Amino acid sequence: MHTDSQRLRFTVTGISDLDEIRPGDDLGVLLAAALGRLNVRVGAHDILVVAQKIVSKAEDRFVDLATVEVSERALELAAVTRKDPRLVELVLSESSEVLRAKANVLIVRHRLGFVMANAGVDRSNVGGRDRALLLPRDPDASAAMLRTSLEARLGITIGIVVADSFGRAWRNGVTNVALGAAGLPALIDRRGELDRDGRTLEVTEIAFADLVASAAGLVIGEAAESCPAAIVQGLSWHAPTVPASALIRPLSEDLFR
Repeated sequence: MHTDSQRLRFTVTGISDLDEIRPGDDLGVLLAAALGRLNVRVGAHDILVVAQKIVSKAEDRFVDLATVEVSERALELAAVTRKDPRLVELVLSESSEVLRAKANVLIVRHRLGFVMANAGVDRSNVGGRDRALLLPRDPDASAAMLRTSLEARLGITIGIVVADSFGRAWRNGVTNVALGAAGLPALIDRRGELDRDGRTLEVTEIAFADLVASAAGLVIGEAAESCPAAIVQGLSWHAPTVPASALIRPLSEDLFR
């Protein structure tokens, strides 16, 4: 990523002035109005980071656990993981492969390629004990639709990142990553560039959308912050637009299988 100055400064401003998102809500309308109330001047290369949860809520990705039919496989994994069998069934329905199952742990490969706990099935802040929320069906498409909606209302092109919190292998804690992106280079290929010593970079690719999502996570939070979006301003880049799906390593390059 090339920058226009040696000292790049950017700001992250949380957007908390939103009512509870409900199925069918137009996030573009709601977020444009919230930005207006913040009195933030939105410009080109600004990036709006939106928590996956409100995208899923608007897209009605809710599931009533009482309607879930539990399979034998789900019952087996529930006994191992000590999790609600209905939750395990939802995880299986959203997954292409179970990678690790032990007490209180269920790591899977999501149908979209994400390697994550519980396939992103969430039961926190979803409006009831017997409800669960799934990831968007196509986070890149969700980001693109939101970008189009916002551009129509703001009159300017911006980037969109749909973010969620992930754990990392061999490291404690979670950090935000990009599930979906539109209008920015989610992955920046710097192979072939020279370092300060004139050495050619051979493997360097920058997970730009993940870095933006992580920065926004400092204000979006994880629990009761009620700040489901943030506007990131002051960044610049000179790289082609790439969706977040480019961040997923192909199975043929999985070094840990």
